[in-house]
Amino acid sequence: MFCYQCEQAAKGEGCTKVGVCGKQPDVSDLQDLTAYCMRGLALVALRGRETGNTIKEADEWVVKNLFATLTNVNFDPDYFMEQINEICRFRDELKAQIENTGNELNLPEGPATFMPATDHDGLVAQAQDKGLTNYPTDDDDVRSLMHTVLFGLKGVCAYADHAQILGHKDADLYEFVYRALAAGYDGKERTLEDWVNLALEVGKYNLRAMELLDAANTSTYGHPVPTQVPLGHRKNKCILVSGHDLRDLDLILEQTKDLGIDVYTHGEMIPTHGYPELKKHPHFYGHFGTAWQNQQREFRDFPGPIVMTTNCLQRPPEEYADRLFTTGLVGWPDIKHIPEGPGGEGDKDFSPVVEMAQQLEGFTDDVDKGEVTVGFGHNAVMGVADKIIEAVKAGNIRHFFLVGGCDGAKPGRNYYTEFVEKAPKDTVILTLACGKFRFFDKDLGDIGGLPRLIDMGQCNDAYSAIQVALALSQALDTEVNDLPLSMILSWYEQKAVAILLTLLHLGIKDIRLGPSLPAFLTPNVLDHLVQNYDIKPISTPEEDLEACLA
Repeated sequence: MFCYQCEQAAKGEGCTKVGVCGKQPDVSDLQDLTAYCMRGLALVALRGRETGNTIKEADEWVVKNLFATLTNVNFDPDYFMEQINEICRFRDELKAQIENTGNELNLPEGPATFMPATDHDGLVAQAQDKGLTNYPTDDDDVRSLMHTVLFGLKGVCAYADHAQILGHKDADLYEFVYRALAAGYDGKERTLEDWVNLALEVGKYNLRAMELLDAANTSTYGHPVPTQVPLGHRKNKCILVSGHDLRDLDLILEQTKDLGIDVYTHGEMIPTHGYPELKKHPHFYGHFGTAWQNQQREFRDFPGPIVMTTNCLQRPPEEYADRLFTTGLVGWPDIKHIPEGPGGEGDKDFSPVVEMAQQLEGFTDDVDKGEVTVGFGHNAVMGVADKIIEAVKAGNIRHFFLVGGCDGAKPGRNYYTEFVEKAPKDTVILTLACGKFRFFDKDLGDIGGLPRLIDMGQCNDAYSAIQVALALSQALDTEVNDLPLSMILSWYEQKAVAILLTLLHLGIKDIRLGPSLPAFLTPNVLDHLVQNYDIKPISTPEEDLEACLA
């Protein structure tokens, strides 16, 4: 195995024996082979589009299963063995369609003609020359950008999958996914500049994926509204829901209605308390724990079943493995899985979870740990835009800092806590994603009734932050890069890569990124980002604050 797609790559270089995330070598290899097979389907699908032949189910399948290879989603080798064969089945069905309509395939040898082995060992053996170190180029910088495109594409597919679960799809986005997967394997010569442009195009389509997901979430569950979320608990039976997926949470809330069971969120599910169609449930009570990397310590203390809905799963220790359920794309060997029903993702039976919650004791006391406020999506922020603009023009708000992104266990992330604590009282902190758990429960006060700490939601709600920035630039009649706004970002996995590419696509400059820079960026590629976008690593809170406010 060789994997360096996340921020915790071993020694800052790459995992070669076992993933820091807990991914075993065979799973890593099978994930690489899954991506390779998808490239073959992509080549056929692009030829199919030229000849009027498509398989819509295959489009959605590729998005779903590229997401499954993202960090901390699925650790089950059996899952990927099944998907490899399914991807090749779609590929060959589409080949037959094209030929049956009297068209030639004209496909190069490689992933489009690959025949998968029939067993685990055979597939792992086939995967050995299909991984990240065996890309069809001898140029380190091109390989770096090919990896950047793939990792960013995984993030795009994560958001696109959430959106398609709620019925929001875009044929152009599916075609781009195929085009990006086919690049490098389609026989076309590409310069370094071509690869840079393709990476930026990943950012463009990630913006579209986040737009689709925002429309999907808000049209289904309403626009988030500012909402107080208890951090303690109350005496009652309970279920904990972690991950990102709103549909799964909705189904659990509906299936526990009037059963005397409270539902709590964990990790990036905390913003869901702000959605009107979810918060209407009186048994949707509060939030338990903090960010994903603390789950092994926190889950053992939760006295009910736990449901993982998307990425962020860690190896389940014995203390709570029997209380853990996965659903959707999430998987771990021998952990109970809630499958989709005949009606798809919206048709799941969570009764095993409900029955366990009824059998377990749950919380036996009431504990008050205070509250935090969520629900500041772009709709809510736009509702007070006049007050914000007035405060900026009056000099009461000197600067905005977007401090957010992925959290993680690697040393150096206390920087974000200190940065927020030391930010002057005439500045506003916008935050999103699980990076906020470094400071989400701090009372920063307000400026003229506006809270200084504004939680804009999940990582995909970077779309909201972008919309707010664009609206501010219009209202203040200035370019986005000239706004009193600085972006202080933390990254861990591939959704953060996709968001970074979106910001670069939009031409946003002077981004500070940490706690370390991606291992997959070569010095030349990094120098390109520095020269063209002034992207830089974080230094110290004091130095970065001084530079941003200069």
